[in-house]
Amino acid sequence: MSVRVLLGVLAASQIITGGWALLAPPSFYADFPYGGTPWVALLPPYNEHLVRDVGAGTLALAVALALAAWWLDRRVVITAVAAFLTFTVPHAVFHSLHLEHFPLADAVAQQAGFVAEIVLAVAVLVLVTRDRVPVPR
Repeated sequence: MSVRVLLGVLAASQIITGGWALLAPPSFYADFPYGGTPWVALLPPYNEHLVRDVGAGTLALAVALALAAWWLDRRVVITAVAAFLTFTVPHAVFHSLHLEHFPLADAVAQQAGFVAEIVLAVAVLVLVTRDRVPVPR
């Protein structure tokens, strides 16, 4: 898979999640990820300000990832993926330590989602450093 495609997948996932949290925070809190078990609501209390801020930050990561996919400048790609991992790894660690209220299937799905995102991001770093994506002059 190409660096551009991997970055696009990461950007798309951030656009969906971030847009939902920013534009409809009560729905995001009550229904994320699919309206079954509300993953966010399992860690109360609801805070509209916090949900909107997380949505805006997630959208900012989406912009960085999308621009990295568009430009494919090695420095931009590495910077965008480093920013993404700086957010995602601690986020994943926090959630992995707070699964006590989650049904088993949801706990596994949530952790699988985090692992998939992190693996995709690391794959981008491996590809971009191995293939030495050119830096425009």
